[in-house]
Amino acid sequence: METTTLDNGLRIVIDHRPGQVVYCGIAVEAGTRHQTDSESGMAHFIEHMSFKGTERRRAWHILNRMESVGGDLNAYTGKEHTIYYCSTLRQHLGRALDLLFDITLHSTFPERELEREAEVVIDEIESYNDSPSELIYDDFDRLLFPCHPLGRNILGSADRLRQYRRDDLLRFTRRLYRPERMVLFVLGDVTLRTLPLPLPVMEGNICQPDIEQPTLTTPLPREGQGGGVTLIPKHTHQAHVVLGCQAYPMGDPHYTSLYLLNNLLGGPGMNSRLNLALRERRGLVYTVESSMAGYTDTGLWQTYFGCDHKDVERCLRLVRTELQRLCDAPLSPSALQAAKRQLKGQVALAWENGENVAIGMGRRMLHLGTTQTLRQLCDSIDRLTAQQLLDVAQATFHPSRLLTLRYE
Repeated sequence: METTTLDNGLRIVIDHRPGQVVYCGIAVEAGTRHQTDSESGMAHFIEHMSFKGTERRRAWHILNRMESVGGDLNAYTGKEHTIYYCSTLRQHLGRALDLLFDITLHSTFPERELEREAEVVIDEIESYNDSPSELIYDDFDRLLFPCHPLGRNILGSADRLRQYRRDDLLRFTRRLYRPERMVLFVLGDVTLRTLPLPLPVMEGNICQPDIEQPTLTTPLPREGQGGGVTLIPKHTHQAHVVLGCQAYPMGDPHYTSLYLLNNLLGGPGMNSRLNLALRERRGLVYTVESSMAGYTDTGLWQTYFGCDHKDVERCLRLVRTELQRLCDAPLSPSALQAAKRQLKGQVALAWENGENVAIGMGRRMLHLGTTQTLRQLCDSIDRLTAQQLLDVAQATFHPSRLLTLRYE
């Protein structure tokens, strides 16, 4: 990988991979946690509105610019970033970069589009509300990070979205969409020397200081700070349950240990321990999975399942039993090697998805200032010991640290 930083603070990371397709994008350190209390859903709304017109292009020209050459342009918003990304043939990389910088640095947010796009996002909110298996994750965030920006949902509220005006969006982008808060990432048959230049600069954008954001001083709750069950009546056909806790931030030395434990418990493999215990052996659920997220100063781990209302307590006992097994004794040498082998195989297969690899590369550079190759990740997995995994399991899965949220 090649990295550099321009005089204006923009960081660039390039991963050379032979082929006709390139994957590129701009990662912006502007997400849900950077919003003030009066800016509900602002980061996500700006992601939408960035496609609605710039100083040089109307909405149609933006949509057609890459589509007309078979490329794909998209974006998404997270808790700590917004990512704009594009996949295209290598000969159109200059076109893609020009467009990406145009929509991130020179969007005009035309008033005529605001009301229309607000209703689009509100429809997105309503479709989300109709899916309890997805909505429960937002409610769990609020439970896990009370009175903190990480507990806010990404989409915001309908009432607030309808109040936003062009000046509100411009203030947000002038505060946060600055080159020193951005990373340009490219994966493909390109190098720093062959990157299309000159790169656009942030002309005319007013740099304002960040609004101070609260930080979490205890990334991993101490014993006794968790526990408890929250019940939200939903009257759905299924009960939906999430069990989890705060965990390690990205870049923490224990993060890879939890990564392997999470995969062993409820990863995508049909042989995950939770899938075997709840679905394959007992037929209690259709879906059971676990997941984790790392932020700059904290993280979370959680497991989800949906089942018949009468089976909730039984499923919870089974989940807690599997968690306790990991806390009671270290993995045997054969079990440890099997878990490592499976995870490394899954990682290697996922690495074939250039778009996801490029986005992950940009996100890591944005938040950690570092890159990671496939070999480095696999080596870090190989170095894990049974004792390290036991220590992390006991620190994370202790019953006193686990919060439970139930939709019934």
